[in-house]
Amino acid sequence: MIEALKTDYLIIGSGLVGMAFADTLFTETDANIIIVDRYAKPGGHWNMAYPFVTLHQPSSFFGVSSKELSRGEMDHIGLNKGMADLATGPELLAYFDDVMRQRFLASGRVQYFPMCEYEGDGKFRSKLTGKEHAVSYKKLVDATFLTIAVPSTHIPNFTIAPEVTFMPLNDLPKVTQKPEGYVVIGGGKTGIDACLWLLDSDVDPEDITWIRSREAWLLDRANTQPTEAFFDKSVGSIAAQYEAIGGASSIENMFDRLEEGGYLLRLDQALRPTMFHAATISKAEIAQLQRIKSIVRMGQVSAIESDRIILSKGEIPTTTGHVHVDCSASLERSFGHKKPSPIFDGDCITPQMIRAYQPAFSASMAAYVEVNYDTDAEKNRLCSLVPLPNNDVDFIPMTLAMMMNQFNWSQDKPLRDWTRENRLDGFTKLISSVDKDDPQKMKIMLRIKDNAMPAITKLQQFNIELAQGAENE
Repeated sequence: MIEALKTDYLIIGSGLVGMAFADTLFTETDANIIIVDRYAKPGGHWNMAYPFVTLHQPSSFFGVSSKELSRGEMDHIGLNKGMADLATGPELLAYFDDVMRQRFLASGRVQYFPMCEYEGDGKFRSKLTGKEHAVSYKKLVDATFLTIAVPSTHIPNFTIAPEVTFMPLNDLPKVTQKPEGYVVIGGGKTGIDACLWLLDSDVDPEDITWIRSREAWLLDRANTQPTEAFFDKSVGSIAAQYEAIGGASSIENMFDRLEEGGYLLRLDQALRPTMFHAATISKAEIAQLQRIKSIVRMGQVSAIESDRIILSKGEIPTTTGHVHVDCSASLERSFGHKKPSPIFDGDCITPQMIRAYQPAFSASMAAYVEVNYDTDAEKNRLCSLVPLPNNDVDFIPMTLAMMMNQFNWSQDKPLRDWTRENRLDGFTKLISSVDKDDPQKMKIMLRIKDNAMPAITKLQQFNIELAQGAENE
């Protein structure tokens, strides 16, 4: 027998996006909400994350708007020393569970159905009992678009001989005896985390081989600190970014200037990055990673055999005594098959990125816009999609879209005021509180004002060049 339910909003997914959207919807309305999720606890992919995972950016603008995640302190030890705390995986799961139980469920306005698979058309089924439900709703919120592949669940796109020791980085803490060596497969943030954990665990750098098919541009975490003490660095990095872009003579020159201005970092100064996934890192972490000298740059892995690893541009030796660590899950594999669509489409809402680097804020703003604006056209104008980056040049359309959104938001006073008070925003409140009698801060603000439009113009020019280049290929 199918149980019939009724609600105002049916939200599919209780990960970061679903929870951030539901939280702002909960604040702005008295609507009833049903949340359906495949996991046993809220938190989405954090339920499957590796045990030593942490956020890559400050906790202070992650999570949901109504509840602070940050401990409000600086790290005093480690590779994040001197910067705002980064929540661990267990802290995040406890946080989302608390929001669900103490805020949502305690209100009586939210129903939560974990361990359920959504089957479409308002129907979902419990994986534990087989019980089926059919929901009558006013709006459906598909909060699964930004679901990412994680090492513990994704299937590698290469073959692995049965005698090879192969594991996701989740299983690294389970190693019981020293192997012949460690082979880390993947040059993205997961690969970075695996290498940092091994080095922090006193593994000899000479025992680590790191397969990086592409070099990446990285973001400096020092530029993401949303506190008064870091104003010159964080807000100054925005000014430096606009100056670098607006004054660039070419796309290549733009990246050179972004690096010179301190906005972008890279692991190897001898190699020009071709990848940009917006991974955030500290300079101390870069110095640690540079201790690893066995870097393999022969393209992507196609097979791991008992005595060799075959790559698209060559092969390297290995043994069955090596531990091969899978960090090959990527943003491209998570989103490459997904076709972006407008966030607001009739009775369906699909939260996506409307500000680069900030999925929590993006989801929260989508919920605010849903409640406070009338037509889908107006809502989608305010929530224009910011494309997710993969290649280095994807920085251009991503940054252009983000800056255009920011400009549109600045023209809407209620939205501007809401953004300033939303803790997920990060910088608007810090910037808006600048004392006009502070010459140093005002100088930075003037640099932002003077260079924003030239940066947009130059990004538009580069975007046209990219489109023309794609047509000629």
